[in-house]
Amino acid sequence: MRPMRKTVSKMKRGEIGTVVSVGSSGALRRRIIDMGLTPGCTVVMRKIAPLGDPMEINVRGYELSLRKREADEIIVETGDPVKGK
Repeated sequence: MRPMRKTVSKMKRGEIGTVVSVGSSGALRRRIIDMGLTPGCTVVMRKIAPLGDPMEINVRGYELSLRKREADEIIVETGDPVKGK
């Protein structure tokens, strides 16, 4: 399967992605980077609230909750979803 680029907010539950870039600027960009979401790190979508906000991802071995607005700024390359999770 060919990798596809999308924002973290568009990921499905169980999907794995590698951060390609972080958009935005100023305080929001700094906050995203401070949370460990830097280019090259792996992100796994764990949970999505019924209305899509917030969502929980696994990054660098810990669970992190993001608002949709924050997740819209993070571009990832995705592959196949995790089987059985």
